[in-house]
Amino acid sequence: MDQAYTEIIVVRHGETAWNANGRIQGHMDVELNEVGRQQAALLADRLSLEPEISAIYSSDLKRALETAETIAERCGKFEVIKDPDLRERHLGDVQGLLFREAAKVCPEAYSAFSSRRTDQVIPGGGESLDQLYYRATSSLQRIGQKHTGERVVVVTHGGVIRALYRRACSNRFRGNILNTSVNIFHLSGNDVWTIKAWGDISHLNPPGHAMSGLGGNKTSG
Repeated sequence: MDQAYTEIIVVRHGETAWNANGRIQGHMDVELNEVGRQQAALLADRLSLEPEISAIYSSDLKRALETAETIAERCGKFEVIKDPDLRERHLGDVQGLLFREAAKVCPEAYSAFSSRRTDQVIPGGGESLDQLYYRATSSLQRIGQKHTGERVVVVTHGGVIRALYRRACSNRFRGNILNTSVNIFHLSGNDVWTIKAWGDISHLNPPGHAMSGLGGNKTSG
């Protein structure tokens, strides 16, 4: 690899039961479901066939950590480095609620959660988008500086990946962040972030296999 940048493969965790049911996760520590474990295994198989990985980082929440550990086992038995700064946004009082019921059950928190204001915190200890942005981008910047000239994997959450996109592209990404989607960032020594790949889930339907139904198009978290 070019010694002038770090290649960081940022992936979202596999599916959870709460993703499947439309329940808001945030910092709630939810495990992968069986579909999520299959997604993680397919992602791990893919990454094991690609150029060498130097390190694997993960959010310390179970859904990300299990995804990362699956990759680590397949790619050389790495010890996963846990970083709480890679956690999903804390979503305050809407955590644990179904999306379809949140506005009725907790209208003030849901209004804050839905706000486009980047400085809007969420009642119940929730973070603003700006707080998430600073936390997430600082974490990735530290990883990039530590691994210049190397290729590393980071397993995290939908909200974090949106924040990283905002740092690289100076605007907000409004589409879906899919379960186990691959998003490749190049971080250069002169503080320039470039996205080289985005939203790739080709591993979930590999050539020669029937459509798996593991497409990962679930709510972020």
